[in-house]
Amino acid sequence: MSPDNNNKMNRRAFIVAATASGLATPALAQSTDTVEIEADISSSVRRNISSFRTLQWEPYFGSLRKGAILVDTTSRTLHYWSEDGETYKLFPTSVPLSEDLTRLGRTSIIRKVVGPSWSPTPAMLRRNPDWPSYVAPGPDNPLGTHALYLSWKYYRIHGTQDTRKIGRRSSNGCIGLFNEQISVLFDYAKVGTQVLLI
Repeated sequence: MSPDNNNKMNRRAFIVAATASGLATPALAQSTDTVEIEADISSSVRRNISSFRTLQWEPYFGSLRKGAILVDTTSRTLHYWSEDGETYKLFPTSVPLSEDLTRLGRTSIIRKVVGPSWSPTPAMLRRNPDWPSYVAPGPDNPLGTHALYLSWKYYRIHGTQDTRKIGRRSSNGCIGLFNEQISVLFDYAKVGTQVLLI
């Protein structure tokens, strides 16, 4: 038997054995339920599902004055429309870990910060007393490279250093984007841009 045939046989044997033991079964075939990997709210991450479909702004906003951001917490996506309607962007997001951490409704951007610092809320510190009370800007900052502060206290649209969180229920209330994508949104969004979370 040639070495090539031997390699093919080894691969076939592995695939047959893996399939029999369930290793090669696709994740969706194993379970359709959302599974929480860890119990600690600081690092709980559920399976990644984002639904990328474009939307029109008209059902959600009366106008595009100062631009508009729609965050769909079910599909885990953020839609942005510019004030002139010429620019439309669609990004995958992380969303709040649980319903009690999720705030829905209308708000707006009140502040934009490059290199944000971060302090956990009092509720976060009660749940996670070992967390630091302050994290300076940089690679360990959970707000990533850019943050858009909303009119709701403690709520932001921000980047994240932990890319595993995107597309998942993994945040303590904020909406997270890849750092590369929050920097794009940051350039488009203005103070006063309207935001709707559904």
